[in-house]
Amino acid sequence: MIIRSRAPLRISFGGGGTDVSPYCDEHKGVVFNSTIDKYAYCTIVPRKDKKIHIRSLDFNTTEKWIVKDAFLYDGNLDLVKAVLNHFDIKQGFDMFLHCDAPPGSGLGSSSTVIVSIIGAISKWLRIPMSPYDTAHLAYELERKDLGMLGGRQDQYAATFGGFNYMEFSDNETIVTPIRIRDDILHEFHYRLLLAHTGKTRNSGNIIKNQKTNVEKGKKEVISSLDAVKELAEKIKNSLVKGDIDKMAEFIDESWHYKKKISRYISNPYIDKLYETAKKHGAVGGKISGAGGGGFVFFICKFDKKHIVANKLEKMGAVPMTFTFDKHGLQTWRR
Repeated sequence: MIIRSRAPLRISFGGGGTDVSPYCDEHKGVVFNSTIDKYAYCTIVPRKDKKIHIRSLDFNTTEKWIVKDAFLYDGNLDLVKAVLNHFDIKQGFDMFLHCDAPPGSGLGSSSTVIVSIIGAISKWLRIPMSPYDTAHLAYELERKDLGMLGGRQDQYAATFGGFNYMEFSDNETIVTPIRIRDDILHEFHYRLLLAHTGKTRNSGNIIKNQKTNVEKGKKEVISSLDAVKELAEKIKNSLVKGDIDKMAEFIDESWHYKKKISRYISNPYIDKLYETAKKHGAVGGKISGAGGGGFVFFICKFDKKHIVANKLEKMGAVPMTFTFDKHGLQTWRR
């Protein structure tokens, strides 16, 4: 028997950063995002002994463990260990992990990986879990048990899939699926350019700086997060109405506010990419994720997208083809 799962990566169009504590606990946060057809995969092959073999393609590592009462966290495949500890696994298995985007991509890869692991393990053990159960568990394990800094949107996006408007408060997350007409979605996809900057980043440092700024009550940071939150709803409403140019303008405005949240969000290279894209036909765009590197996206004039892509490629960025994912976490047996 083989158990397999896949969970989609996401693009955050608006509100990113407002899903991070303590801001969302005190002021509430909102995010508008969508999943894409780039995935984190987990395969499990049960064994008849107590041996555990883990192979991670992304980190080019293979680990051999023995079933035990609890796995200690040491920075080595801790996402896997956290899930094993939660489910109290008593049987050996082989696990194979890989992701379509590298760590530090800004597409929520680490959270998507843990969602895929939870999905495969719960499928194997025949433990029914709702999307909210899965996403909440992924958040608890990643942010609280492991102490990995970040927001809340990634786990919920990977689990639910599709276009979603998410609301975050101190003790509640509400995910509202957003229906978008096919013709609008086709036009949006036609004009949307996604590219890897060629640089990876440690999102933890950026999130830590943001958290510190909020805890210190820095007015510019909190007012910028308030503006980003307000623009998230405008971005969502513009897309639903099919006004893609207005959506792009709101995203452009949001990017300027987002850069004020932490000095690490942008850098001279990212600023130059953005400036170049705007000069050659992009209406608006932003870094996907915490910032500092990873993927960037732009909404372009329909006849300028190829020009923007060419200019960014000459600067070292790598355009990536994609489509939108509508299904979220999927699990199956073979």
